Amino acid sequence: MRRAVCPGSFDPLHKGHVEVIARAANLFDEVVVAVSVNPAKRYRFSTEERIAMIESTLSSLAGVTVRPMGLGLLAEFCREIGADAIVKGLRNGTDLEFEAPMAAMNRHLTGVETVYLPADARYTHLSSSLIKEVHGLGGDVAELVPAAVLRGLDGEP
Repeated sequence: MRRAVCPGSFDPLHKGHVEVIARAANLFDEVVVAVSVNPAKRYRFSTEERIAMIESTLSSLAGVTVRPMGLGLLAEFCREIGADAIVKGLRNGTDLEFEAPMAAMNRHLTGVETVYLPADARYTHLSSSLIKEVHGLGGDVAELVPAAVLRGLDGEP
């Protein structure tokens, strides 16, 4: 069985994330969406809230599970769960420049390869930070995020 990890903070999950995870689910037998925690970041949603929104959104995708990653190295998380690959979506060359050194380090530490999936053109402009900023200033992000996320952004359960 081929297992991949799609890591991220997903604060919040947006349709660009969903599209990459769905494509990864077509390539691997199992995809673990690893919800990370970075003490240097200020999150809008708790880990539990992010996991609930992701699970609600991805419930129809076979072979996809969601787990908290917590603190620590992604490479160690991959080793713990027996992952064969890390899947990362790339919006542009800047993302590649940021991701390539981490991919090399993860391969060095555990032998786990990183697979890059180019973002769908509809979503290359999306980032979780931009979603939060636009929504916070009253902009309409309904077409950019799953329904569960929109409810969360609007303060609904």
